[in-house]
Amino acid sequence: MHDIRAIRENPDAFDEGLRKRGLEPMSATLLALDDRRRAAIAAAQAAQERRNVLSKEIGQTKAKKDEARAQALMAEVAGLKEATPGLEAAEREAAQALNDALANIPNTPNPDVPVGKDEHDNVERDDHRFEGSRGPRTAGRQHFEIGEAWGLMDFEAAAKLSGSRFVVLKGQLARLERALGQFMLDLHTTEHGYAEVAPPLLVRDEVMFGTAQLPKFREDQFATSRLTDTSDLQAKLLERFSQEALELKSKSDNLFADVGLGQDLNNRELLSWWVQANLRALAKEGFWDAYIGLWLIPTAEVPLTNLVRQSVLTEDELPLRYTALTPCFRAEAGAAGRDTRGMLRQHQFTKCELVSITTPERSADEHERMLACAEEVLKRLDLPFRVMTLCSGDMGFASAKTYDIEVWLPGQGTYREISSCSVCTDFQARRMTARYRPKEGKGPRFVHTLNGSGVAVGRALIAVLENYQNEGGSVTVPSALAPYMGGVERIGLGES
Repeated sequence: MHDIRAIRENPDAFDEGLRKRGLEPMSATLLALDDRRRAAIAAAQAAQERRNVLSKEIGQTKAKKDEARAQALMAEVAGLKEATPGLEAAEREAAQALNDALANIPNTPNPDVPVGKDEHDNVERDDHRFEGSRGPRTAGRQHFEIGEAWGLMDFEAAAKLSGSRFVVLKGQLARLERALGQFMLDLHTTEHGYAEVAPPLLVRDEVMFGTAQLPKFREDQFATSRLTDTSDLQAKLLERFSQEALELKSKSDNLFADVGLGQDLNNRELLSWWVQANLRALAKEGFWDAYIGLWLIPTAEVPLTNLVRQSVLTEDELPLRYTALTPCFRAEAGAAGRDTRGMLRQHQFTKCELVSITTPERSADEHERMLACAEEVLKRLDLPFRVMTLCSGDMGFASAKTYDIEVWLPGQGTYREISSCSVCTDFQARRMTARYRPKEGKGPRFVHTLNGSGVAVGRALIAVLENYQNEGGSVTVPSALAPYMGGVERIGLGES
């Protein structure tokens, strides 16, 4: 979230940041919304101040027994009192309009971020390329060809259970995935100074907002919902749903088929769909207490970063460094037709996440440190990789600067992202109201937040399979994983 005061003080710099993102200037629009908000606040305050003055004057007038004047003043007070709800509503609406606009604007790039439109304009960091002790393989089978040949990577079974973009791993392949995750977690906690956290996988609306998954990327998320068993509002919610469902049914006979549901208006699946489609509006109307809605985390960045939401830390507590190994869930709404074969782009995957909370002065150094921690995972696994500095048009919504680590996949003959390490400056902290008290200076300041993959476990599994494959069809286990594989040195055909 951007600071409207900073935009007002330097609108040209704000607009230039948006231009680097490939967006149109917005400072004039935002400042107009802020002017409206400020005017609404001033009107409400002026009315209250006038009421206070009049109330005092009424007492003085009555003391002078000037009833005519007192009645006139009381009538004016009554008029102001009657106008107050409207003035307060105007103030709330103006503030909400500004906040909604700010919530949908991405972070502006740091000055040293290369300017560009997309991934083709990213810049490789030559000093961060790692070829591995064996050098990159020039060819080989893709990971799904290896796993399916073993009968240990089953996409058909997963499709029967959950649909496309899921996989069932079996036997030693499942163990190899678990070994990779455990290895990463142990490395980051024992050598890199990150505190291990086991966070919830379901989070509230405001938590997703804090790290900027909402509202802009709602379609990329998985939501859960259920009605509470006991709520005074439940009957009203059901009544509202029944009325709207009848209206929707009359407008489109195909509506229910479109969402894959039957036409029974008492169908609870239909109710759940309707609530999800109208979640924000229902919450504003006071129905939230009748409804429990939680989001499956798309990354452990969400709960880890929000551990400091609505808090004021001391400078001595910083930096905070957290790591977690969790399942992650993404709808991949914008990835239709991309990476449909194999495990590269899944709805559910495992990732070892890194999160840092620090001061503005230390965030750049912390960014480099986080990158080195993620790189070390691939160095220990002896996997070839390169590091790219993302251009302004390819960065994530909350990021001010991002490094992508791309691992070499010989089956595809190309590098693919396996980790993104981003510094978000105070963009997320403002959304979470996460601050700290500096040792020197007045008042609390917003912290800086950073997040990175340390690394994506599924993609590490892909990289191991493709880079360690042998002519006979087996795969050698990287030496770094030996302690986690029970002495197994090679897996694949003929292996149990």
